[in-house]
Amino acid sequence: MDIDFSQLTEYQRYKLMASLIVPRPIALVTTLGPDGTVNAAPFSMFNMVGEEPPIVMISLNRREDTSLKDTALHIVRTGEFVVHMVDEAIAAQMHRCGEHHPPHVSELDKVGFTALPSKVVAPPRIAEAPVAFECTLFETMETASRQVFIGQVRWMHARDELIDTDTWRVRLEHYLPVARFGASFYMRTRERFAIEDIAAAPGTAVEPIDPV
Repeated sequence: MDIDFSQLTEYQRYKLMASLIVPRPIALVTTLGPDGTVNAAPFSMFNMVGEEPPIVMISLNRREDTSLKDTALHIVRTGEFVVHMVDEAIAAQMHRCGEHHPPHVSELDKVGFTALPSKVVAPPRIAEAPVAFECTLFETMETASRQVFIGQVRWMHARDELIDTDTWRVRLEHYLPVARFGASFYMRTRERFAIEDIAAAPGTAVEPIDPV
């Protein structure tokens, strides 16, 4: 099957791409409204972009009337946000943060998350999240349908058991993130495997891809 994307609608392209480019990590993003309300919203068009500088990307779609969502408005105004990774323990609460609430209502209060002060940015971090990256706005890209924010990581918080600071490796046995799958589905990451050197020619070693 060959599909000419120029002949599809915006929504048709979204459905195909969002269901095929999976699994996607989920960013649970906190920002601060002008009245001090803490906003929290999940986004799965998210990933690491680089390590020097340490930058991450989140892509936010516009509303149907082309206006910006609260998260985007707050980032544009303040240049600050906190990206949280989502694990099984907080998946249900993360999902509920995607429900629509008035700007003066905090999703943290609605779902029972606990706010903790960040180190270098104004938006607080979520105590229950396994990992939090405090970010300042590095660059913005605008498209007809989206605002793409590149954030520079200024500070990271992690549960005590997650990081081995002698080797700076993640203890993966303690890290159970969830990912976004197609349509309304999520997936666990418990089933893992390592690809052995079976494809290597005799006498050559396989270079691991981005080892943790």
